[in-house]
Amino acid sequence: MLEALQNKVNAVADSVRDQTPVCSQCGQPMNRHDTETVHWLARFGRLFAAVARYRCRGCKQECRPLLDLLAVEPGRISGSLARLLALLAVVAPFTLAARLAWQLLGVKISPMGVWNVAQRVGESAARYSEALSQYHWDSRSEGAPTRDAPPVVVLSVDGSMLGMQVRKQRRRRQGGGPLPPLPPVEEGQFQEVKTGVLLLPNERVETSPGRRSLVRRFLVSCLGNADDIFRHLYAQLRELGWLDTAHTLVVVVGDGAEWIWNRTSIFVNRCEILDFWHALEHAWEFAQACYGEGSQQANRWVHQMAEDLRAGKVDEVIARLKRNAAEDPGVT
Repeated sequence: MLEALQNKVNAVADSVRDQTPVCSQCGQPMNRHDTETVHWLARFGRLFAAVARYRCRGCKQECRPLLDLLAVEPGRISGSLARLLALLAVVAPFTLAARLAWQLLGVKISPMGVWNVAQRVGESAARYSEALSQYHWDSRSEGAPTRDAPPVVVLSVDGSMLGMQVRKQRRRRQGGGPLPPLPPVEEGQFQEVKTGVLLLPNERVETSPGRRSLVRRFLVSCLGNADDIFRHLYAQLRELGWLDTAHTLVVVVGDGAEWIWNRTSIFVNRCEILDFWHALEHAWEFAQACYGEGSQQANRWVHQMAEDLRAGKVDEVIARLKRNAAEDPGVT
């Protein structure tokens, strides 16, 4: 496999050997500056290629067309192998991911090497996501075709605090002992990670009697503010071709936070739903205010509401809340 892959690399190198690139700045032909043999690591081993470097005399711009065509970097891991290693890093600790890389892929790599790959792929994915968001946020962008856009799409978004480790220097082993523990996350070193999920209601299937599951879902995350996550969600909907602003109904499921509801106006056709568990949380607060904390009447009232919500009797629940509020105006 390594020999076959090297032959393909040689064939690509031969195909561009006599091609002269054009400067992206001034549009003038570039001059060959030098040729250097470089290598990179692929899944089946190390690959080599004689890479010509070109330079523009006027703009001083440089390029190496062969590396751009192959999408590789000298001395680095190839993109296809990097994606496989990043997948292992997502589902397993770096030490275990390095062992799995040898057992599953036949690639020897250190845990730190897996960490470096995960960082590179993550940074690349973040840049791509941001560029995609900027593209689709521009009203002049075409986006994916919407002729097959679904009539209904469900969107749910929430945030959680993530502790960010700030270290002035790397941890080092003392003798043959384990690495010292990470320092505790101090106050002020937390940032909120916002995540949204997109799914289609008609892709819910019954995997077994009484149990349902989704065929697929799309996750969107960002380390940013509320405006950022909604820009990313909007961009992902447009990229998927799921958003026909004239016909698609966007059902937004949330926990009742104002930062969510205040930004749903970016969708022309929308329906806002408070999720079941947060509805019950508010119901408990309401019942305890009406009937007293820990009372049997409050317990019965909330359990009846839960059964009604599960049965889809939303109008009955709203009517009951209005009656309770009318009977006790002091309850808000």
